[in-house]
Amino acid sequence: MKRTEKEQLVSELKDKLQGAKSLYYTDFTGLNVKRMTELRRRLKRAGIDYVVIKNTLALRAVNESGLVGERLKGPTGLVFGTDPVAAAKVLTDFAKENEQRPAVKGGMLEGKSVDAAQVKQLASLPSREQMLADLGAGLQSPMAAFVGALNGLLYMFAGALDALKSQREGA
Repeated sequence: MKRTEKEQLVSELKDKLQGAKSLYYTDFTGLNVKRMTELRRRLKRAGIDYVVIKNTLALRAVNESGLVGERLKGPTGLVFGTDPVAAAKVLTDFAKENEQRPAVKGGMLEGKSVDAAQVKQLASLPSREQMLADLGAGLQSPMAAFVGALNGLLYMFAGALDALKSQREGA
């Protein structure tokens, strides 16, 4: 590659990385073309970008985007996007199906360094929709109990009025 092509590639990658909340480094050794294509499709469906680029160029783009990258060794693929949990889930699920490949080397999450174990923890988190549903249920539960208690008081009051009415009619 010529120097101008490299500079253009680095600037394009830098622009993409500036909008990303997460960046994971993967080692894709051992994946054939068919599996790599399937991984790229899954990531694309989740709105995640996957780029294979020379380590020196990747490190330059990461550093220019404001993140501080670590030294990369061996074949490296960059996985980045706006949803860190979705990216971690796709990588972890794909690795389970394909003999732990691609292996996650580490990465960055909102400017902080993460290792492979932390990426697996992110993958085990429930989805955003599930967490919002749990929050809604948690907020609804005390309100439902309060409404039930008020409803019980109203039934008791109505029962007491009915008993008083029947007592006065009997007397």
